[in-house]
Amino acid sequence: MYGLARPLLFRLDAEHAHELALKAIDTAWRAGLNPLLASRPKPLPTTVMGLAFPNPVGLAAGLDKNGACIDALAALGFGFVEIGTTTPRPQAGNPKPRMFRLPEHEAVINRLGFNNEGVDALVRNVEASKLRRVGGDTILGINIGKNKDTPNEQAAADYLHCLGRVYALADYVTVNISSPNTAGLRELQEEKALRALVSEIFDARERLATRHGRRVPILVKIAPDLTEDDIDASARVLGELNVDGVIVSNTTVDRLAIDGHPLAKEQGGLSGKPLYGKSTAVLRRMRSRLPAHIPLVGVGGILSGADAAGKMTAGAQLVQFYTGLIYRGPALIGECVQALRHRRDGVRG
Repeated sequence: MYGLARPLLFRLDAEHAHELALKAIDTAWRAGLNPLLASRPKPLPTTVMGLAFPNPVGLAAGLDKNGACIDALAALGFGFVEIGTTTPRPQAGNPKPRMFRLPEHEAVINRLGFNNEGVDALVRNVEASKLRRVGGDTILGINIGKNKDTPNEQAAADYLHCLGRVYALADYVTVNISSPNTAGLRELQEEKALRALVSEIFDARERLATRHGRRVPILVKIAPDLTEDDIDASARVLGELNVDGVIVSNTTVDRLAIDGHPLAKEQGGLSGKPLYGKSTAVLRRMRSRLPAHIPLVGVGGILSGADAAGKMTAGAQLVQFYTGLIYRGPALIGECVQALRHRRDGVRG
């Protein structure tokens, strides 16, 4: 069915098509028509961070920034859905146009800039979701960030505010310090700043764990544009702090893979197929530098089951995609689960 809808969606502005597709997925779920979009894959149980994932294939943050369509997205067959990035206060994001398709490269450039309705709106949506009211096996991750006008010196307060608001609702929380579309945000990945921020977040998590009676895993999402020395420094800090997991990676500002394309000079993060090699190289190096018990989530450029398996070979325990959904549709979920099933069976054999 997506094969029929895609040419129509691709005639629209990329951001408008994004909004329309999300509404269509939600409408189909409410009407009981989800089987027309995708058949749920057979379970591939995977336990990571003490959480029981029905399968290791997830939706990356960015599609559902406000948590408005959690149930519909879970019904597509994802093993986990990550919503956000959410910020303490609502913000409009960067001026439009700010999202561009590059079909020749199966890629997207975006400079959305954490556009969202604020964490209070996200909390209301999550509380109203069937997943939280009735329950379900899909794992819910919530990605948190800082407002654009919050200086880095005060960034911790934004992250702590969001953490406190979402803690009771999230199966895990992701700390996003790697979007290229919020000025100065990536400076928080520098060794000293990273150590200070993550330490403060972890201290807050221990207080929240005591209050709520459960310890919610916290992951850190990093950029693919780190140098080898930066990767090593990040791994050292995250290993010493015993972070619960690392998501590798966000979008890239590098344009080498699309050099010469008319949109190559558009500012923002590049995702999709051109990101695969770069993000997987960072994943592989991070795996070699982090303690073995810290799991990795492989993200960036997954457009096939083979791509998902490649992330696992590079050291991931879980995978996510978003741009792949734009180009391949919901069928990519089952294809990735099946590829990882074959890989797991082959390893066992």
